[in-house]
Amino acid sequence: VNCASFSEALAESQLFGHKRGAFTGAQCDYDGQIRSADGGTLFLDEIAELSLPVQAKLLRFLETGEVIGLGESQSRQVDVRLVAATHRDLFQMVEQGLFRADLFYRLQVVPIELPPLRMRQGDIDWLLARFMNEFAERYTLHMPRLTSKARGVIRRHPWPGNVRELRNMAERLVILHSGKSVDVDNLPHELRSPD
Repeated sequence: VNCASFSEALAESQLFGHKRGAFTGAQCDYDGQIRSADGGTLFLDEIAELSLPVQAKLLRFLETGEVIGLGESQSRQVDVRLVAATHRDLFQMVEQGLFRADLFYRLQVVPIELPPLRMRQGDIDWLLARFMNEFAERYTLHMPRLTSKARGVIRRHPWPGNVRELRNMAERLVILHSGKSVDVDNLPHELRSPD
């Protein structure tokens, strides 16, 4: 679940559910993402985008395992493993009062820091091959063949858009150069060296 995709007004309903008539437009009961994941794992991407009131409700859920949807009076026990991610520095957000300290420490059970792609150049070739294979299968096309010069340019690129940028480039290469050789001139403009 991408938390950045929720409007502040709907984030609570999307995560915790609601009862029919709880607010304008609530035409039926909705379990919410947390109850829907009962017995499994829920991945909350961009958790830093949640408002402080929704963070408080999420903290309550993590401490009790109970969910109360909007317009409901009874809580329901659910068993959900929560995995959260963000590209922001949560510790800095806690210091600025933008993220709840208690939620931050509750989420820090097994922290995994993943450096940006520019710091993991050894992953680029593997990820690129995987993404091109995925898109070649999806579109029933052939994988393009990258020249060594093109591979060098790709490895040296700083990847400000991280893995998403690499994935989009892989899709573009498969669509535009199916089964063909790809040299530096065929790479997206932002990857080509200035000379």
